[in-house]
Amino acid sequence: MNPHQVKSERRYNPEEIARYYRRRPWLAIGRIIMVIWYFTGFLLGLLWDQWQHRGVEHTPERAAHLRHVLTDLGPTYIKVGQALSTRPDLIRKDFLEELTKLQDQLPPFNHDQAMAIIEAELDQDLDIIYSEISPEPIAAASLGQVYRARLRTGEDVAVKVQRPNLLPVLTLDLYLMRWAAGWLSPWLPLNLGHDLTLIVDEFGIKLFEEIDYINEGRNAERFATYFADDPHVKVPSIYWRYTTTCVLTLEWINGFKLTDTDRIKAAGLAQDSLIEIGVTSGLKQLLEFGFFHADPHPGNLFALADGRMAFIDFGMMDQLQQNTKETLVDSVVHLINKDYDQLALDFVKLGFLSPETDIRPIIPALESVLGNVMGTSVKDFNFKTITDSFSELMYEYPFRVPAQFALIIRSLVTQEGIALSLNPDFKIVDVAYPYVARRLLNGETPALRRRLIEVLFKDGKFQWQRLENMIAIARSDRNFDLLPTAQLGLKYLLSDEGDFLRRQIILALTEDDRLHTAEVQRLWSLIQPDLQPSRLFDAAWGAISQFSTDQVAALKL
Repeated sequence: MNPHQVKSERRYNPEEIARYYRRRPWLAIGRIIMVIWYFTGFLLGLLWDQWQHRGVEHTPERAAHLRHVLTDLGPTYIKVGQALSTRPDLIRKDFLEELTKLQDQLPPFNHDQAMAIIEAELDQDLDIIYSEISPEPIAAASLGQVYRARLRTGEDVAVKVQRPNLLPVLTLDLYLMRWAAGWLSPWLPLNLGHDLTLIVDEFGIKLFEEIDYINEGRNAERFATYFADDPHVKVPSIYWRYTTTCVLTLEWINGFKLTDTDRIKAAGLAQDSLIEIGVTSGLKQLLEFGFFHADPHPGNLFALADGRMAFIDFGMMDQLQQNTKETLVDSVVHLINKDYDQLALDFVKLGFLSPETDIRPIIPALESVLGNVMGTSVKDFNFKTITDSFSELMYEYPFRVPAQFALIIRSLVTQEGIALSLNPDFKIVDVAYPYVARRLLNGETPALRRRLIEVLFKDGKFQWQRLENMIAIARSDRNFDLLPTAQLGLKYLLSDEGDFLRRQIILALTEDDRLHTAEVQRLWSLIQPDLQPSRLFDAAWGAISQFSTDQVAALKL
């Protein structure tokens, strides 16, 4: 199979790639020599450290050496470094810190060559397509570069052009990486519990998706559909007439990078509001849509003059299954409630621990790592702190980062870095938990309603304090209205599905005269301001009116 033939398919097939290069070994010789030359110096350095009995804390130059090696070897290896920087289960802490310094920037390739690619891909002269186009790229990355242009029809657009001959380079590098994975892993600072070739294949699949601009355009439109009703999120439109596998044309976004705090302040934009939009939109992607932007670095997120946040670059996306989304909600609830035994079980469900793992010794370790996460600022206790602590736990306990969660970690770490640049004291958990609390209280789906019951009952006892905390936290959002939530709750109580909850609430209210206890009085004081008589009557009547007289009479409390 000629690597150029992959261009029309844009699918990673390691077996086909391997068959092609095994029949043409001379194509790989030059690249092998180059890679061996670079990595030999790195490996000799590791051996020298061992011979000198030097500890990890005395060899920071070795981690920096690896970063320079990956940078010099080009786009594929830069992407490898970025991917490994999100894998605390595979990379030692000192190496992890160095790899996070890798920048997704390369010198641009030849301008005339880029223009020739556009003309060849779109099968038209540039003068026919554009009334103007920037003489130099405005941004250059490892896989392509971007120009600003104006179409003949008047629209300002961004034109993304893929680097020439990129696919053959990537296929050759991936082939060599996969071939080397079987024997090189013992010499690298990796903590492996599975076949390294699976990691290479995972990386190859995502890399092939990222270089397919048609796939990226579809991702952008799907993302825009999910956020169509969100007034705070902007997604650029795709111009399909001027888009191919190697050229992507999309709406130009006039905005400021989220790390450009001076321009954001000068525009009068509220930095905390931008952080809140970023955190909330990220939670929606993970917990509602299950379709998330896996590369939200500062170059891909812009603040607009009207206060919205714009997402661009949808090459690296992923999809979560429904049960994964539900377990993520569980894990957030268990983290907030400090139920570390249940949180350990969540890690098993999510694939961080194997089902046969004895979680008993892991529970106190989780508590030591996560016990102080609530109520702290990003500056004092951030996600990177957690991943650093987990990277140490992963050498003591059998944690592994599932393939999909490597992308989630990448997304969370980069978003947190943006939050730190805007406001180091902003409390991300103060946005995240109210969002989860609102979703549980609203109970839009049967799964969320079941989870609300799990939160409110422990060992058969109604947890008044948890309900009080949940309502108080949800109300910390100025836009949260308790009455619609109460109406949804009443509808649920009057339904067949709510039979169990009705019985449990009656027991909770009647046992030991609990109706007059301090817990209920505090709860009433909390919700009373929202329970204006007229609105309360309307909400109750709206819920009851959906049921027939016979249905209401048949309710068994």
